[in-house]
Amino acid sequence: MKALITGASSGIGLDMAKYLATKKIELFLVSRSKEKLESIQKELPTKVTVIVADLSSEQKVKELYAFVKKENIDILINNAGFGKFGNFTETNINDELEMIDLNIKAVHILTKLLLKDMEERNSGYILNVASSAAFQPGPLMATYYATKSYVYQLTEAIYYEEKKKKKNIHISVLCPGPVDTNFNNVAGVKFGVKPMTSKKVAKYAIDKMFKNKLLIIPGFTMKLTRFFVRFIPNKLLLRMTYNIQKKKVN
Repeated sequence: MKALITGASSGIGLDMAKYLATKKIELFLVSRSKEKLESIQKELPTKVTVIVADLSSEQKVKELYAFVKKENIDILINNAGFGKFGNFTETNINDELEMIDLNIKAVHILTKLLLKDMEERNSGYILNVASSAAFQPGPLMATYYATKSYVYQLTEAIYYEEKKKKKNIHISVLCPGPVDTNFNNVAGVKFGVKPMTSKKVAKYAIDKMFKNKLLIIPGFTMKLTRFFVRFIPNKLLLRMTYNIQKKKVN
């Protein structure tokens, strides 16, 4: 089997690559950091192809697809993404547009194009990495929460479309809570609760993907949170989320 992983140079993406490598799955790893990817390539016990690309560029995303199309990718993991903290009127619009391009547009393009190829072969796995942020609006991280909601809703919709087509394609969306990665440094926040390790989240997600699980939520606490959030009035939820976010400032 062959797997394409975006955002593969650190965090969840890297740990997913390491776990898939133990299963002797050939890897195509994508990141902006050539040095990190080449170091990973030397360490992993499987064949690894390094692809250096900034996926916030639509052109680079399409070039990536053109490069891997002939490889008949069996597993697509859309993991690349980032967030930014701040009031909506005060955050940098260029950062936010880049976030939308990476968190949404790149995921959309790769999912659509590789899914069409998988349909022709009637086989494949797609794992889109969203977040627990996908389940609610996020004051002080409004754009990030919105991008993850898009990924979550898109993935669930196409899951059902493939089910109705009776295709042998397995689609999953990963929605973790806080994970110990470089995400919080980029976003400019700190976690208010103890985060899970990216290694644990990665293994859990891959195992559930291979079991054809649609919604993957690692950790009992986040599963419980997801359950109770549905019963909280929206304005109260907004106030609670705002207060939680405000405590995350570094």
